[in-house]
Amino acid sequence: MRFELHVGLRYTRAGRSTRFVNFISFMATAGIGLGVAALIMVLSVMNGFQKEVRDRMLGVLAHVEVLAMAADEEALLTAGQLLAAHPGVLATAPFAMGQAMTVRGDQMKGLMIRGIDPAQEAGVTPALAALDAGSLDGLSLKRFGVVVGRELAIGMGLSIGDGLSLVTADTAAGPVGILPRMKTFEVVGIFASGHHDYDSGLVFVHQRDALAFFRGQALVGLRARLADMQEAPNVSSVIGTQLPPGLVARDWTQENRNWFAAVQLEKRMMFIILTLIIAVAAFNLVSMLVMTVMDKRGDIAILRTLGAQRGSILLIFVVQGASLGVLGVLLGLVLGVTGALNIGEWVAGLESLFGFQVLPKGIYLINQLPSDLRLNDVIQVGLVSLMLSLLATLYPSWRAANTDPAEALRHD
Repeated sequence: MRFELHVGLRYTRAGRSTRFVNFISFMATAGIGLGVAALIMVLSVMNGFQKEVRDRMLGVLAHVEVLAMAADEEALLTAGQLLAAHPGVLATAPFAMGQAMTVRGDQMKGLMIRGIDPAQEAGVTPALAALDAGSLDGLSLKRFGVVVGRELAIGMGLSIGDGLSLVTADTAAGPVGILPRMKTFEVVGIFASGHHDYDSGLVFVHQRDALAFFRGQALVGLRARLADMQEAPNVSSVIGTQLPPGLVARDWTQENRNWFAAVQLEKRMMFIILTLIIAVAAFNLVSMLVMTVMDKRGDIAILRTLGAQRGSILLIFVVQGASLGVLGVLLGLVLGVTGALNIGEWVAGLESLFGFQVLPKGIYLINQLPSDLRLNDVIQVGLVSLMLSLLATLYPSWRAANTDPAEALRHD
């Protein structure tokens, strides 16, 4: 072992005369550890929320969609063959989509109407694979049936067999002039995706009923589900170059680009804010090292007179500060990873102990704090924390290396 490493590690265990320095060292190490642990747990919880919301979105949304403004059956047949031939595609289903307004009593609400083929749609839309009430087959058995979301059913007091009036912006001539077209659909099912916007603003009807209701003005296309949703941008890009004119392919990341961009921005800002906390704790090492240098001026002078170079003195104090930083980062990583893996159980224990709910069931769609620990986050936090700890040691170590031996010994 080089003597710089030996002396630097020995200085981390200061004697009885420097108990205050030991206390500052402990606080700096603990601060770094807590900062690292907090950053890992916060990032894991944010990842968990993002994954939870994304999965609930994809319970209703397709991984890849092919859109056509006009019902060109030949072009859509070609698109269906391209999708079915791709090895990553698990299932496809046709759709027709348009906007309408629902009227029930004195309540009015804008809705997105999606016309589907009940025999194929369950393979593309997991939220329809198991309904809360009713059956998807009801869309085929009944003319102008509708499957509504749970939030819409609760808000408008709907149940199986009730009528839901839908109004389109397309007008029709009547006895008293031009009026919006209205049609009453019978509720045959209630679904629950877990996403409030879709459960309250999206309804499903049979494709034939949608085309009849919108009189050919609906947006038509195909929806596909992939084995790996992360491959959706690549599949969309490849399919898009092979589609007939008039058809466009898009993936789920494009449809929700603003939401995902906002989440990523929030995650970056949270990383920066919590990194500043780690920086404050890391720079406590500066105070500790400055006090150590002042206390060890005599030792530094003796080492210099024995032939130690300035670089060796600098390395001694860098080793001392960096060793404390590494210890703090390792403790923080262990605590952070443990916390991220068990934060749901810890929060549940605190709720039981103090009698409160972090995520009340009546307000939030989930009742347990989600966590998604990612290796790249752990590595990134560890490297940034180690870098900050190393930077904090440079100035005090430089001052120690420039200590004048004669001046130091004169005062001892």
